[in-house]
Amino acid sequence: MRHRLHSPLWRNLPRPLAEGTSTDVLDTLGLGHYDGTAMPGEKGNFSLAGHRQTNGAVLDRVEEIQQGDHIYIRTAQGYYTYTVYETKIVQPTDIDVIAPDPANPASIESTDHLLTLTTCHPRYGDTERYIVHAKFDSWRPLSAGAPDEIKIAVGS
Repeated sequence: MRHRLHSPLWRNLPRPLAEGTSTDVLDTLGLGHYDGTAMPGEKGNFSLAGHRQTNGAVLDRVEEIQQGDHIYIRTAQGYYTYTVYETKIVQPTDIDVIAPDPANPASIESTDHLLTLTTCHPRYGDTERYIVHAKFDSWRPLSAGAPDEIKIAVGS
């Protein structure tokens, strides 16, 4: 997977995405895509995990993300824009946050196109998980250049 996550809050610091959430991936490659979750722009929940403090600390500033902020996923085809609708702290056992529809985890399908970020909480611990949920807004082809909000970080 040759995707990157961009946030206007983290100028010039795109976060690389890799497939899987094993220690090998998260400790060396950055953000990991949970197996079995949707891909960018697909119906369902595109879910990512990353360290907050160690091994690259790709989500070190996750607490700065607020409702209404944009998160961009850059793929070989273009930019997927997601808008944050919720941040919360949950227990590590609350795996429903990466369900296809976190609001209705018993459902095996989702009518929405979602993005979820998961990381440890508190910042220097791991007794809880910090969660960011975002909903798909739009797609822009790579040939159109980066969205205005992240042009500086992307260099286009």
